[in-house]
Amino acid sequence: MSALASLVRAYERMGNDVPPFGYSAEKIGFLISLNEDGSVACPPIDLREGEGKKKTVPLMPVPASFKRPGVTPKSFFLWDNAAFALGVSASEGKDGATRLAAFRERHRRDLADSDDPGLRALLNFINWWTPDDFVRLGWPEEMKDQNVVFSLESDRLKNIRVHDRHAARALWARLGSEGDKSEAACLVTGEHGPIARLHPAIKGVWGAQSSGASIVSFNLDAFASYGHEQGENAPISEAAAFAYTTALNRFLEKGSAHRVQIGDASTVFWADAADDEAAALAEDVFGGFIDAREIARNDEKVGAEKVRAILEAIRQGKPLTEFRPDLPPGVRFYVLGLSPNAARLSVRFYVEDDFGKIAENLAGHVERMRIEPPPKKEGLSVWRLLIETAAQHKSENIPPQLAGDWLRAILTGAPYPLTLLSAVLMRLRADHDVNALRVSIVKAVLINNFKMKKEAPVALDPNNDDPGYLLGRLFAVLEKTQLLALGNVNASIKDRYYGSASATPRNVFPLLLRMNVHHQSKAEGESKGLAGYFAKQLSEVMDKLPSEFPATLNLQRQGTFALGYFHQMNRRKTTENDATAAAAPKE
Repeated sequence: MSALASLVRAYERMGNDVPPFGYSAEKIGFLISLNEDGSVACPPIDLREGEGKKKTVPLMPVPASFKRPGVTPKSFFLWDNAAFALGVSASEGKDGATRLAAFRERHRRDLADSDDPGLRALLNFINWWTPDDFVRLGWPEEMKDQNVVFSLESDRLKNIRVHDRHAARALWARLGSEGDKSEAACLVTGEHGPIARLHPAIKGVWGAQSSGASIVSFNLDAFASYGHEQGENAPISEAAAFAYTTALNRFLEKGSAHRVQIGDASTVFWADAADDEAAALAEDVFGGFIDAREIARNDEKVGAEKVRAILEAIRQGKPLTEFRPDLPPGVRFYVLGLSPNAARLSVRFYVEDDFGKIAENLAGHVERMRIEPPPKKEGLSVWRLLIETAAQHKSENIPPQLAGDWLRAILTGAPYPLTLLSAVLMRLRADHDVNALRVSIVKAVLINNFKMKKEAPVALDPNNDDPGYLLGRLFAVLEKTQLLALGNVNASIKDRYYGSASATPRNVFPLLLRMNVHHQSKAEGESKGLAGYFAKQLSEVMDKLPSEFPATLNLQRQGTFALGYFHQMNRRKTTENDATAAAAPKE
């Protein structure tokens, strides 16, 4: 099933939680209450919630908005921002007079024949209102550039706005059916009907235009085919276009439980199941794994403890057979990643599969990432792991496309992007922070992409004879000896030589071994027992190395170098026997 078709199905399952066809959920900041003669009944009603600068603007279903390209302003129906509805704006670049004229012209034309009291009141208001009235009436400055709706004073306390009235809905339906519209079979639903020339805007994608962007768009002659214009090039019915954009906008809302940000990809996910509880459980498990968020659903369909139990089983790398009975059966799961591309959106990835299969892939990923000693924090999100690939641990420095490519590989069980390995190795060479998170990523790539399960053990493996692994261990022993001999210095051998030792060992290790002679002598004066212990480890590693150091190490061997270094640096004398037993790879 295509992404658009699955979104249409998601819209159909939402029922009353989403606006009906022809309407959209918009942020409405103020309500203007009118008497039947069009006069203002009371000061504007502030609909925003919260206090001070942290006020949030609620969403309200209103006649659908549309993209307003070009120079000529076009007004929305029965609502708009203050620049259109009132002719006032806080932005100097907005021409309020032109926008107010567009608002007047549209509503004088569309409401001319109506005898509904609410619609007549709005028309009367438009006829007498001027921008100077905003100051004369003392309306608040913060109202400028907020979206406003209208209501009859008699309807206000009933929570009925002008656009909610039966006559307004009937008029809006009639206006939507007018015009010369092409009809064809919809590519999404297969049904014959009017084709959407322009699709509603998709909002909420990180980095995209705040006014919205499009997945399907044809706005230049170069994109036309066989004389077709705009949406006729890929015929999607107006109903289907409305449904998929409405569902997607709902998933992309701020605070949505169906959304996570993975790098530059705004990622949404949803489940399709006959049982609402099963779908909710699948969504909570996935969201908890990807985003490591607290499990707490307001609908109370899902027990938080059940979600946590499944997550813990996945994170512990337990076989799927152990926790499959707790997984919701018969659930199709969808994950869609979108990234900005000017006025359009790029589909970074789209994954559709049975949720049990996705859970199995997640468990396999966790098993590949397992390392001893583990990171200090358990259950880290994919987003937190991606930070380890970024310079200065800043999210904006995550390599482009890496996030989406890695998540898609995790969900499908495909090989990881090789840029992941090169990005982590680059950070290791640059800042020398060889931590458990970075090394676990390296280990996962070595196993998944290069099938190096034996060369990439979970814990220290004294019998591992991989050259990169042995050289990493050797470097760690040399660093520990230096630390014992000299204490903390401004520039340790890791600070000075880690990058070159992991890439061109033949140029570096002879020098390091000569330096170690002096360090070993001084270390014996600090702690003879510990110095002897390090000397024994040095001999243990050197006995396994070939007579001549390799000239270079490729990316895979640089990965095993980091793994061997990490294991050796975290080796403890009191746990050597336990570590040796744990090092054997699982079959």
